[in-house]
Amino acid sequence: MGVFVFLPLVLPLTALPIARLAEQHLHPRGSTRLLTLLAAVLGLCSTLSLGLLMVVGTAQLPGNPLPDGWSDPQVRAAVPGAEVAGAAAIPLLAAALIACATALRRHRRIRARTHRALDVLPGGSDTAVLPDDAPYAYAVPGAPGRLGRPGRPGRIAVSRGMLRSLDRDERRALFAHERAHLSCRHHRYLLLVRLAGCVNPLLLPLRSAVAFSTERWADEEAARVVGDRRLTARAVGKAALIARPTPYPQLAHFAAPEPGPVPRRVAALLAPVPPARSWPPALTPAGLAALVAAAGTAASALSALNAAVALFVVLKAATPL
Repeated sequence: MGVFVFLPLVLPLTALPIARLAEQHLHPRGSTRLLTLLAAVLGLCSTLSLGLLMVVGTAQLPGNPLPDGWSDPQVRAAVPGAEVAGAAAIPLLAAALIACATALRRHRRIRARTHRALDVLPGGSDTAVLPDDAPYAYAVPGAPGRLGRPGRPGRIAVSRGMLRSLDRDERRALFAHERAHLSCRHHRYLLLVRLAGCVNPLLLPLRSAVAFSTERWADEEAARVVGDRRLTARAVGKAALIARPTPYPQLAHFAAPEPGPVPRRVAALLAPVPPARSWPPALTPAGLAALVAAAGTAASALSALNAAVALFVVLKAATPL
């Protein structure tokens, strides 16, 4: 195993440059997919490395249920500083798994709570108008059925205050934006990067980057549907100026009252349509950053695989027949 078992824990650093540069040279659809893939692979490799270290650490604990041979010196020699690294990996992996379970439970609870709140409103369409004068809008992803009960389709929740604040054309852009969140399954990308950030905090910048790129993706879809980029930009900017925090900030929303991302979204909508490429040009900072991230991800996967195979061989040799 050697130092290979530790590399997946630090190699997510190689993805940080592309998290900042992807939006400059990629269509937001390609940026979302690329960054989510990087986060998922790097997060999985980090989890595997922590698991391998935990096995070695647990074998050193008195009274553990593992075979006695797993605590032999040859097993400890497979990991530099086995006692310290293994002991540290146990609470770290437990904390990561608890954080992932908490994020999943919170995601499902919020989705179920919003659907229950929308069920009392008139149905028959994918839009639910809430009798609230505070302006906000958000997309509620569909929920699968359970125990023979049918699933619930995704819906758009928009407050009465938001509808009053926008004109008819701007409302078209709003609904097109929220429908893009639902049809493109943006909640899945957001959940994946959220789980990756729970496993390895070094992946948290990818979470912020994917949150922005999904909004940009929905902006581009809205501009395509309404056929007017300036109208969509005006709707986004206007909604951001009047918007109030939504009851469920974890869900994808039209325009949050945040000063940072909204001006960048408006500026991107006032610019030409981004090229539909899934990989930035090689001779650009974004292209070099993408290559570094791809190399780091490949190295992380190979390191985790090498460590897993090496530990398997060592444990098999140490286990009495």
